[in-house]
Amino acid sequence: MGCLHSKTAHLHSPEDPPTALPDAKKPDPGNGGDDVDQEVQVPAFKEYGLSELRRATNEFNTDYIVSESGEKAPNVVYRGKLENNRLVAVKRFSKLSWPDAQQFMAEAAGVGKVRHKRLVNLIGCCAEGDERLLVAEYMPNDTLSKHLFHWDKQPLPWEMRVRVAYHVAQALDHCSMENRKIYHDLNAYRILFDEDGDPRLSSFGLMKNSRDGKSYSTNLAYTPPEFLRTGRIIPESVIYSYGTVLLDLLSGKHIPPSHALDLIRGKNVLLLMDSSLEGQYANDDATKLVELASKCLQFEARERPEIKFLLTSVTPLQKQKEVASHVLMGLTKNTAVLPTMLSPLGKACARMDLTAVHDILLKTGYKDEEGAENELSFQEWTQQVQDILNTKKFGDIAFRDKDFKNAIEYYSKLVVMMSVPSATVFARRAFSYLMNDQAELALRDAMQAQVCIPDWPTAFYLQALALSKLGMETDAHDMLNDGAAFEAKRSNSWRG
Repeated sequence: MGCLHSKTAHLHSPEDPPTALPDAKKPDPGNGGDDVDQEVQVPAFKEYGLSELRRATNEFNTDYIVSESGEKAPNVVYRGKLENNRLVAVKRFSKLSWPDAQQFMAEAAGVGKVRHKRLVNLIGCCAEGDERLLVAEYMPNDTLSKHLFHWDKQPLPWEMRVRVAYHVAQALDHCSMENRKIYHDLNAYRILFDEDGDPRLSSFGLMKNSRDGKSYSTNLAYTPPEFLRTGRIIPESVIYSYGTVLLDLLSGKHIPPSHALDLIRGKNVLLLMDSSLEGQYANDDATKLVELASKCLQFEARERPEIKFLLTSVTPLQKQKEVASHVLMGLTKNTAVLPTMLSPLGKACARMDLTAVHDILLKTGYKDEEGAENELSFQEWTQQVQDILNTKKFGDIAFRDKDFKNAIEYYSKLVVMMSVPSATVFARRAFSYLMNDQAELALRDAMQAQVCIPDWPTAFYLQALALSKLGMETDAHDMLNDGAAFEAKRSNSWRG
């Protein structure tokens, strides 16, 4: 469900705390231990408006698509950013896939109640007109498919593959206990990696792709036999699909179950194994995982093991529980924390609360400029100065009334007319550009404000806001830090 990471996505204002859901204790660093009942900090499930999700995805811009099949997928997944700066994955169903809006909402709400650390939790949905959308947590580190079949730097190590098998078994076990025994189309695309590199199972698979649609979109060679016979899936079908995921983990490639079973029966297990794993595992451990896959792939559903058996089989194979997932995967974990000493303006910019930013800029006025008693340090009362004052007045009125288009026009005239540049004018025009979806021009003006007053926190905060709008989260975070640093410096100098 995505591949970018936001440094500000975890921020919440005091008025908008995250909803804590009861899964209480913290596991070991590798998250590979048995204790996974930990606190899951995700928002409460809610209904989103279509306009909000359109803004979040930049009108469902194709550049925001994170589905591995791109636009060709029948149901496309987009990366999005909500107004509170939270990154999300938005699944957009094909037209008329769920004609009954109430049925769709009821199904989504049911899935939204299932919360667990091993799931990519569903946090909302939308059903307006013909549109049917699901909103889930955003996973920045790609899918299992990418790491197994299309890796860039290193193949997925054996210990991480075992951890994937264990985490997915945990997720399925929890879903089963929540009476969600059916998981649709379990495959390597449905398993994603969070900011810590921990594997999670997509909650999208707990809902069908349409009211009456197929439960499997993958090649028929990988679908459970009973689905081929009857077109229906049963809880045991999920176990079969888990077996196909084990084959992916063992081989590092797509192998049809029938071919894999032939290799297993012929004692040719080494031909099944991914050659890049050589020297990473004990033969006994590999044999046990192969035997588990074989049990899961039994033709008769009643001969397949239960989910609890999957857990007890995989648990002893984990040998490096204490090693964090991001270390095993060679990922650089983002450990940056936003400054805690942000001013109200800094906090508003961090959570992208444009209404609050506008209010604060209005209240602050021009008092941060030198010569505040003269506002813009006008020295001579000439007709030219009177024109400047009138232009400034009309710009300020437009800015106050949220007429940002006219504010840009008047402030642009003012910039040309003034002999001494004003940081506040640049700041106000920067904000006006943001409100007109012109983030690059806003960034330029915020930088000009910094030129006028090099240590002005407002200039840094507005740059952070513009950079965040442009999707440059790392740079935005750095600007927030710089602004907070100058804020602290200014505060200390006042105390002294």
